[in-house]
Amino acid sequence: MHHDEMIGKVQALAQLPDRGSAERVTRAVLGTLAERLPAGLARHVAAQLPHELAASVREATQAWEPPGAGPSDGSGERFDLTVFAGRIAGRAGTNEDTALREAAAVLEVLDAALAPELTEKVAGVLPGDIRELLPVGRAAETAD
Repeated sequence: MHHDEMIGKVQALAQLPDRGSAERVTRAVLGTLAERLPAGLARHVAAQLPHELAASVREATQAWEPPGAGPSDGSGERFDLTVFAGRIAGRAGTNEDTALREAAAVLEVLDAALAPELTEKVAGVLPGDIRELLPVGRAAETAD
C-alpha cells in the first residue's frame, strides 16, 4: 500500500479533518507500536510499509535497542494499553480516548497493509488489552 493511500484511509476511518492530522497520528501509533514489539518483528513491519512511514518504526526501535544488538535481539518494551494510549496522545497532541479511537483506525489500515502472517505475529506479542485494537484481536474476542 502506498503512503498517500494509507494516510487517506486513516483520515477517513478516524474521521480526521485533514491529512496532516492523519499523518501525525499514524506516525504516533507506528512509533509507539514499534517500541512495544521485539526489534526483529518491528523491522519486518517497517519493511512492508512505505518508506515515509517505515522511518517512524525504525526510529522507535533504534531509540531503545542496545548497542550491537542483532536483527532479532531485544524483546520490546513492556507496557499496557494505558501507557500505549498516553504515548500516542502525547505524540499526536490529543487526549487518551481520542488516541485510542485513532489508533484503532491506524491499526486497521496497518492490518490491510501487512501480510496476514505478519499481522498475526504482531498480535501474538501484544498484551490482550492492546491486541483488542487490532482487527484480528477484535475478531478473536468475538470468537471467544
